[in-house]
Amino acid sequence: MTDRIQKGSLAIDRELYDFITNEVMPVVGLDSEKYWQDFENIVKQFTPQNKQLLAKRDELQTKIDNWHKENPAKDGQFDKEKYTNFLKEIGYILPVGEDFSISTENVDDEIATIAGSQLVVPVRNARYALNAANARWGSLYDALYGTDVIDETDGAEKGKAYNPVRGAKVVAYAKFFLDKNLPLAQGSYQDVTGFAVENGKLSVKQGDTATQLKDTTQFAGYLGDTDSPNAILLKNNGLHVEIQIDITSTIGKADPAGIKDVVLESAVTTIQDCEDSVAAVDAEEKVEVYRNWFGLMKGDLQDSFEKNGKQMTRKMNADREYTAPNGEKITLHGRSVMLLRNVGHLMTNPAILVNGEEIFEGMMDALITPLCSLPDLLNKNTLKNSRAGSMYIVKPKMHGPEEVAFTVELFGEVEKALNLPKNTLKVGIMDEERRTTVNLKECIRQAKERTIFINTGFMDRTGDEMHTSMQAGAFVRKNDMKNEDWLNAYERWNVDVGVACGLRGKAQIGKGMWAKPDSMKEMVATKSNHPKSGATCAWVPSPTGATLHAMHYHETNVMDVLDSVKTREPAKLNDLLSIPLAKATDWTDDEKTKELENNCQGILGYVVRWVDQGVGCSKVPDIDNVGLMEDRATLRISSQHVANWLEHGVVSREQVLDVLKRMAKIVDEQNANDPAYIRMSDSYDTIAFNCACDLIFKGTEQPSGYTEPLLHQARLNLKAQ
Repeated sequence: MTDRIQKGSLAIDRELYDFITNEVMPVVGLDSEKYWQDFENIVKQFTPQNKQLLAKRDELQTKIDNWHKENPAKDGQFDKEKYTNFLKEIGYILPVGEDFSISTENVDDEIATIAGSQLVVPVRNARYALNAANARWGSLYDALYGTDVIDETDGAEKGKAYNPVRGAKVVAYAKFFLDKNLPLAQGSYQDVTGFAVENGKLSVKQGDTATQLKDTTQFAGYLGDTDSPNAILLKNNGLHVEIQIDITSTIGKADPAGIKDVVLESAVTTIQDCEDSVAAVDAEEKVEVYRNWFGLMKGDLQDSFEKNGKQMTRKMNADREYTAPNGEKITLHGRSVMLLRNVGHLMTNPAILVNGEEIFEGMMDALITPLCSLPDLLNKNTLKNSRAGSMYIVKPKMHGPEEVAFTVELFGEVEKALNLPKNTLKVGIMDEERRTTVNLKECIRQAKERTIFINTGFMDRTGDEMHTSMQAGAFVRKNDMKNEDWLNAYERWNVDVGVACGLRGKAQIGKGMWAKPDSMKEMVATKSNHPKSGATCAWVPSPTGATLHAMHYHETNVMDVLDSVKTREPAKLNDLLSIPLAKATDWTDDEKTKELENNCQGILGYVVRWVDQGVGCSKVPDIDNVGLMEDRATLRISSQHVANWLEHGVVSREQVLDVLKRMAKIVDEQNANDPAYIRMSDSYDTIAFNCACDLIFKGTEQPSGYTEPLLHQARLNLKAQ
């Protein structure tokens, strides 16, 4: 029986109550009794509306399902004009209003004007949260040396000890990067033998001669003496690069100029995630989420762990100080500016009961996470997050303008309860549901005083595309989704609408995750497309990925790209509504089996760790043993894809179950070295295995195709054992 504290009609789990009462309130100085009274009033006020919004989702989905049944596609084609008119008639697509520009105020430069990498991490894991906060600056030498960007041919293997052959390749790569983006007036960084600062200008020595930067305004500062600095600070496209100099270091003594490292401003912003990458189903796990966020906002979060046999403690980095060219002192932020992704409108959580019912988790996040942000908002910390006095809440999985308006109204009431100025709580709108995409301009309008972020998320958006159009027919194979017309239109539409609504210079326009953390060479070769498309931020899975992706933001001035977007032909609604249906389903048995194996192996590999260990984001080896970052978004697309093929008779239940059992054995083998792992193939009747089956076999029944209801229930069942 859960121990609960009763406050009016709220029954609060004691662990959560004690955290807020004993840890948070003494720091933020609010009256606990008033807080819980306001909490109760807000929850009672908004719960009926939340329920109505969810009921409308179901109502619209039923109408769409029935339309497709009554208007079956032929060879993957359907009457798109008739379909579009139908969507408008039922209020799925809303009228587009007059043009406007967002008026968001008090936004940090990192969000408004600086384009760069964006790291996303589960805030429930303190070590990951700290790594992300500290990923503002990253060693390019380390990022190159430790990844496949530098190949291991010609004696350049990684090995256990430092390999000078590999090191030389790293240095050459980094100096080429400098030559390309921060060029010298003459020669190459390969020729540099030293640096000096003379009369506020950077002098770059090349043997007996000296040169300067081609663009002298790129010199931003230095450390140490003017005649022999320890570091040179450069700036390009709003991002800093620090050239570190130490002739006594292993790397520096082998370099003509004594350069020991090139450090890039990397994850300019970070999303600390409470949602897709997190498993938090009850008060115990939500308190871990809230406590870590509270520690980040106080600036004192620490985590101790063992690495390579050594005990280590991680804490938040301090700011960085330099001498400006004119001799004045300058301070640069030492940490990413952190956004927090709350959960969406769907799920409830047993941490708090309201008149005996579980609270909507999105409301709980809305009331508790800003409370935990007060140390930053009230200047009760030394390591600042927002110097502009805002809290940045990314709100996922909203369906259309009404749900955005609901969020805005809710945030307004929370501000009143916490005595915060209006519009302190900013809103990031995740454009990952089709109903939001087709109404994106009107969604932004509802939050025009709070919007600081829109982005595209291919996986969730594809999952919603499939569930929304589940009855339209069988979909193309999963990997072929990326080549469909709707996806290109979706990516362009998001940027088009963002620019038209005045986000340039005021808010972020983002693109999605790179899902292969071990394939950095491929990322460096391809992810440059994100800034070239107008993304002022794009997601990366690691601090190393953030540093490597930062190179792309030196190569492309995203603000110039956004200016050019204004004059291009915008994406078309007609293309957005091109459902990715297969023209024929005559794949061979072998092709169908491989598709099932790929999907089912990923589903099982993710679900087993989520349910049994509470791990919400995993690097799961795929069927070819390529490690892929999996979260609930990737799970959503995989489970919905198999459910769709089942629904339309492409594969049978028996085929799917056979593949699930075979893949369970493989997943068990891949996790053989994990002592906490619970094998599935011994009985094929574990809670995790049955949950994976339900995600597929009950996939058409799940609200919007979301995986959370089944995952949460499975983990709660396991914890109740």
